Amino acid sequence: MAKWGEGDPRWIVEQRADATNVNNWHWTERDASNWSSERLKALLLPVRVEGEEGACEVTEVSKLDGEASINNRKGKLIFFYEWAIKLAWTGTSKTGVKYKGYVEIPNLSDENDVDEVEILVSLAKDEPDTNLKTLMKQEGAEKIRDAIKTYISTLKTEFTQGMILPTVNGEHMETTPQVAPKAEDRKAASSSSATSQSKSIGVKIPTCKISLKDTFLTSPEELYRVFVTQEMVQAFTHAQAALEADKGGKFQLLDGSVTGEFVDLVPEKQLVMKWRFKSWPAGHFATITLNFNDKGGETEVCLEGKGIPASEEERTKQGWQRYYFEGIKQTFGYGARLF
Repeated sequence: MAKWGEGDPRWIVEQRADATNVNNWHWTERDASNWSSERLKALLLPVRVEGEEGACEVTEVSKLDGEASINNRKGKLIFFYEWAIKLAWTGTSKTGVKYKGYVEIPNLSDENDVDEVEILVSLAKDEPDTNLKTLMKQEGAEKIRDAIKTYISTLKTEFTQGMILPTVNGEHMETTPQVAPKAEDRKAASSSSATSQSKSIGVKIPTCKISLKDTFLTSPEELYRVFVTQEMVQAFTHAQAALEADKGGKFQLLDGSVTGEFVDLVPEKQLVMKWRFKSWPAGHFATITLNFNDKGGETEVCLEGKGIPASEEERTKQGWQRYYFEGIKQTFGYGARLF
């Protein structure tokens, strides 16, 4: 029997600022279900494929049942997830004929390799057979599988930040959350340089730049108004929105999936905003700049995005193209010429 004051140090909880789980020896768990639900929707909704017969796109996540969690045991992360998913898709032929169908993913689970996940594509009841089903079954299913791979990858990277706490000997060091120094280390810490202090603050993620360009059949004045008027934003996103179109004003779009702040507003000329997806690392914003160029009866919009998480490059570009640019054209008729 160990004497008083002795024993296995792995079971001894030291006095420390966070007061819990020294050496990561005890079992901790984090529920990832809500995060996973939002992440899967955001990754699956932009899926779109084109072929000789036409185009197919996911239009709705009609079922998303399941759960996900992450457990930390002895500094090792263990992932659990199990989902049953049903998607609605629409195919449009080259002649403009529309077809509706479904995609079912009955068992997305940590027990199955992602390449073995079953993806079932079907047409809705009473829909005639079409080659668009083959397009969705092959190329569409492949893009859906890629989206699933991205979900699993980000579950194991972005969502797990802070799951492994620092140990007493400095192993398994995570940059978040910031751990306050012990009393005996405070003097040394206070004399350290600003450079060494900055290394322990925040999470550095790889970022990238994006650029998009599109033309709208309206004036810069009208198009600028679409981006800064709450009712018009709700119209083209088909979702609740809230915004204050002033410098420093906040905005929230797509039922909270997108949030940000207006940095600069030059009517008819330019919009600069801090912008983020809900699923991005907490506190991380990209800078989006929209320039409106008058082309005589048309307006060319040039988008420049900086600070986009590298893993989100394609999703962000597709989101802006589909939910902003295409949504505005379809809602207000700025994409069709009238002769």
